[in-house]
Amino acid sequence: MADKLIIVESPAKANTIKKFLGGSTKVVASMGHIRDLPKSKLGVDIENDFEPEYINIRGKGDLIKSLRTDAKKAKKVYLATDPDREGEAIAWHLSKILEEDKEKITRVTFNEITKSAVQKAIKEPRNIDLNIVDAQQARRILDRIVGYKISPLLWKKVKRGLSAGRVQSVAVKLIVDRENEIENFIPQEYWNIYANLKDEKTKKEFEARFFGKNGKKQEINSKEQVDEILKDVKKAKYIISEIKKGEKKRNPSPPFTTSTMQQEASRKLGFTLKKTMAVAQSLYEGVKISDKGTIGLITYMRTDSTRISEEARATAKSHIISTYGEEYYENRYYKTNKDAQDAHEGIRPTYSDIEPDHVKDDLTKDQYKLYKLIYNRFMASQMKPAIYDTMAVNIKANEYDFKANGQSLKFKGFMILYVEGTDEKEEQEEGMLPELEEKQELKLMKLNPKQSFTEPPARYTEASLVKALEEKGIGRPSTYSPTITTILERRYIEKEQKQLIPTELGKIVNKLLTESFEDIINVEFTAKIEDGFDEIADGKEQWKKMIREFYEPFAKELEKAEKELEHVQLVDEVSDVQCEKCGRMMVYKFGRYGKFLACPGYPECKNAKPIIETIDVPCPKCGGVVQVKKTKKKRNYYICENNPESCDYISWNKPKLGEKWNPEEAEEVKKETTKKTTRKSTKRKTTKNSTKKKK
Repeated sequence: MADKLIIVESPAKANTIKKFLGGSTKVVASMGHIRDLPKSKLGVDIENDFEPEYINIRGKGDLIKSLRTDAKKAKKVYLATDPDREGEAIAWHLSKILEEDKEKITRVTFNEITKSAVQKAIKEPRNIDLNIVDAQQARRILDRIVGYKISPLLWKKVKRGLSAGRVQSVAVKLIVDRENEIENFIPQEYWNIYANLKDEKTKKEFEARFFGKNGKKQEINSKEQVDEILKDVKKAKYIISEIKKGEKKRNPSPPFTTSTMQQEASRKLGFTLKKTMAVAQSLYEGVKISDKGTIGLITYMRTDSTRISEEARATAKSHIISTYGEEYYENRYYKTNKDAQDAHEGIRPTYSDIEPDHVKDDLTKDQYKLYKLIYNRFMASQMKPAIYDTMAVNIKANEYDFKANGQSLKFKGFMILYVEGTDEKEEQEEGMLPELEEKQELKLMKLNPKQSFTEPPARYTEASLVKALEEKGIGRPSTYSPTITTILERRYIEKEQKQLIPTELGKIVNKLLTESFEDIINVEFTAKIEDGFDEIADGKEQWKKMIREFYEPFAKELEKAEKELEHVQLVDEVSDVQCEKCGRMMVYKFGRYGKFLACPGYPECKNAKPIIETIDVPCPKCGGVVQVKKTKKKRNYYICENNPESCDYISWNKPKLGEKWNPEEAEEVKKETTKKTTRKSTKRKTTKNSTKKKK
């Protein structure tokens, strides 16, 4: 009989914890949630003050019996689920199904799975925090009401299987709004003039950029303006009027939060949000390391705090000084966002002495990449800033002003280890200018006017969408990955390279929802709701009161939308493709795999076919039409219309005029594009054989 029973969510976490505790302790896994709202119905009794109707999750009956048996045999039950709202809710649901005395069941949390953290938690148990549970319940129930009440409208007006969600619909709206901005963008012409100047003493050349006239900045918007300026500066003397020398510091970024980790893993590693969270979960729950056994390598990965413990700070100091020297260390504290749930730390390695390269052979490639990113970011956050020597030079050409800037890295500081990525275009690192003097004359080598046009805002990537959601207060760290995964799976958006682009289906659904539920599918409203959940978690608001206040206006909006949409009929877009069977002009429809062509004469005429996208560059091999197709993972590839009959052209890269094709690159594409067919045929064969056996 075990003295103590510890229940966690996953077997991996259970295995890691077991080795830290004595033989009289049993550690088991609940395999995530044990109870939830039913999938087949709303599961919220609106008439009875929004009382949730929780049921045991299907397929978990035997597990529940086993947990109850283990709980009866134990003297004390510790619910050690994750240290966040979802984990608190799982603990609460477990306490409900175990059927044991309240005094026997207690709650423990730890931010990292280390021996000291686990043992300390067991010594300091607490009660389940019902305020945190209520915050999770409020989110779950509010999202269930929105989803289950609005989704049927989409089924009636667009197609079955679609869904609406409080956060996912706002995420789609952001992507659609950005696409509209891009489509409506009108480029504005502007010019820059660059002067290539030579320092006669050192014989070095450098570039100066036109600034303005008589010390005032001047925009150049036309060729006429350029010609007028060039006429005045072509034969002018270029005299240095002012030189400013200085120092510039660049500070490190704070330790990762969930969203900054997701953003950086997307930028630097090319990971999707879903992949980042899965890999981080495995690093947190435990990895088998040679000569150490199974250990958790990082702290809890769902957090919006940048705070780190004093113990972690001390070990980082020791590691930095011994590895890089005292001149690289700086004790740094970071301000946590005012909206952050600061219950636990930022994401960091649990053991500062376990360097990524020391455990590379024990990790998968993805685990190693992400662990290295987390490790280096944390260490860099406790290091000195990088220092640059800078020089800014003002140059006069008659009454016109040119400016030149230069900088050189004087001390690497934290950059010896880590530099944060960015979604913006990287600026070129400026080199140092020659040693110049005020009133010195420079020799003009060349004037280079350059025409440019303003560019539309960039499409969202997973990284930049997470950043936008966080800045606008929409959702929380735990919701970003499932939200983006859902809207990709629903085909409201698609990913092209890294860019998120709304599909026609996404645009239609967004239009329907924003016109019918203007107050619900709204950035400010969604952010306000998040604040409400925080107030419930802090014990400042009752969760049912919040749901009541939400539901009354929502019910009116729902009733109004149902009436308004009753007589609305979405008209299918007509294509320019004629149905070869009956002569009607085919229309665009949306299916499980996206847009396709269908005959409007259905059910009399059931003709349907895929939309074939082509490009205006001929096949580099035979001159035929090149089609654009997608792999199962939504990656574009390019294939000749005559493939495989008379031409074998296929490539990941869009062909260019005059470019030669390398047949060797076709093999990789063929492997990727034939995987799906092979799997299907294997499945069919297996099914056929199993049918024979049954007979």
